[in-house]
Amino acid sequence: MGSVKGDFMATVSKKEVVAAVMPFQEHWLPLTNLDLLLPPLDVGLFFCYKKPNPSMSFGSMVSVLKKALAQALLSYYAFAGEVVLNALGEPELLCNNRGVDFFGAYADIELQSLNLYNPDETIEGKFVPKKKHGVLSVQATELKCGGIVVACAFDHRVADAYSTNMFLVSWAEIAQSKPVTMAPSFRRSLLNPRRPWRFDPSLDDMYVSIPSLPPPEENPEPTDHLISRIYYVTADQLNELQSLASSSGVKRTKLESFSAFLWKMVATYGGKDRDQASKMGIVVDGRSRLGEGDQDKANLMGSHFGNVLSIPYGSQTVGELVEKPLCLVAEQVHDFLKPATTKEHFLGLIDWVEAHRPEPAMTRVYCAGKDDGPALVVSSGQRFPVSKMDFGWGLPAFGSYHFPWGGLCGYVMPLPSPVSDGDWVVYMLLLKGHLELIEKEAANVFRPLTADYLHL
Repeated sequence: MGSVKGDFMATVSKKEVVAAVMPFQEHWLPLTNLDLLLPPLDVGLFFCYKKPNPSMSFGSMVSVLKKALAQALLSYYAFAGEVVLNALGEPELLCNNRGVDFFGAYADIELQSLNLYNPDETIEGKFVPKKKHGVLSVQATELKCGGIVVACAFDHRVADAYSTNMFLVSWAEIAQSKPVTMAPSFRRSLLNPRRPWRFDPSLDDMYVSIPSLPPPEENPEPTDHLISRIYYVTADQLNELQSLASSSGVKRTKLESFSAFLWKMVATYGGKDRDQASKMGIVVDGRSRLGEGDQDKANLMGSHFGNVLSIPYGSQTVGELVEKPLCLVAEQVHDFLKPATTKEHFLGLIDWVEAHRPEPAMTRVYCAGKDDGPALVVSSGQRFPVSKMDFGWGLPAFGSYHFPWGGLCGYVMPLPSPVSDGDWVVYMLLLKGHLELIEKEAANVFRPLTADYLHL
């Protein structure tokens, strides 16, 4: 498998700014009420490619990437702009074709030697660029073996994973001179609040105005901290979890079953105080919900660029989570998820934000303090387009999101496996103690990602 150490250098040799290939009229694009629920947070992602066959120089590959990026930014002009605060302190998008910072780099390591299981050691600070300006940054890194890593960091206030996936696929299609399958829609009126506003009071439990939160607790020496790891889960294990989580003729989804299993595992680690409340949130995409009953709106929502997310969550004491069988925890996951999968939920959430503006707000599940029980959020990444990201030198051998945010709330994203249909690759950002327990007690489910599994 080669070396699994992270002691290699990735050296940036060139920085350029890639703007849209043709200038366009500078204009302001307001963020929607659903965008305003996101804090200033950058999200990373990366794709690893083997050495092209027939051989292609790194310079040629970079040229393809930059040329296609300049064309893609004509449609996805939001990624070439800048986020600026308005007089009320709310973020807005200045579409000025400032461009995308594009870094060229070299790493003295071979692809098969990259320890992808531990992205904190091998990906963070080496392949995913630190975004300092604009909305999107890109880094292309040549590997010693002739392979390449293409990585991005983007401002979550401007785009969710669905929007970014659309952009990535278009970028790859343009690189191969293929027709672009989906153009983004920036029609903000689709997410306008209603007059008068109306929303369910339960949204006050799900979201919170940030100024109303207590000041952050000072904890200079945390006993535990979040770390990132990447595992794979086989299709057989997922089917078994789904079978165990289903009962009385009710079949739970794989995501519900997986999330319930993970919630129980995390609660087990937090079992020092059985009365502590543990929270689990699951990200719900509202595009299909908001388009219900209106085909034209459904088509536009299907290509909407921005954030269309809600994060419902459940809360249960550690003791109850540990004692309950998996099928009852999966039932609870289903029950807290269901109300957030309706059109009315998302219309109400848009109205709720309007009622609280200009105060910034966020989902409560993220507000985990050091005295709270374990908290985590699961976001399905099954639409991650690893099977469509061919820029002209083959599909990636591997790809993943990389999302090492601060705080104490964990984040887990199951992604499609690039090598085995039905398997999941799972990016996990959890407390170190949680991951140690999971590796010990659920080693048959969560297997560290290896070069052998990826056929590198």
